[in-house]
Amino acid sequence: MKARIGYCGLDCEACDAYLATIHDDQALREKTAELWARLNQAPILPEHINCMGCRGNGVKTVFCQHMCAVRLCALKKNVTTCGSCPELESCRTVRAILQNNPEARKNLEETAGLTEFS
Repeated sequence: MKARIGYCGLDCEACDAYLATIHDDQALREKTAELWARLNQAPILPEHINCMGCRGNGVKTVFCQHMCAVRLCALKKNVTTCGSCPELESCRTVRAILQNNPEARKNLEETAGLTEFS
C-alpha cells in the first residue's frame, strides 16, 4: 500500500503540490499554480502550492486545509479515510472522485482497516 493516501483515496505522493514541496521545486509550484488557477478560475499563486498530504502533519494547500469537503467530512466523522466510513457507497461527497479514479477506490479498500496515518 502507498504511504500517503488522502481521505478520498487519491495518492498524495503523485500530487504536484506534494512533489513540489518535498523537492522544493519552484518551477513545479509555478506550473501547478498556473494550471490550478485556470482549472478552478481562482487566484492560485505559487506560494499556495505547498502540501505534505491531507492526512499527515505539516503544511497543506489552502484548498486541502480549509475547503476540501471530503477532508472536512472525514475529520468530522473521525475516520482514517473514506474507506473506513460506513456511508462510503452512498456518499455524494466522494462519489465524483471514485467515479473518475478507480485507483482511489482501490486505495480506500486497502486503507479501510487502518487506524492512523502511515
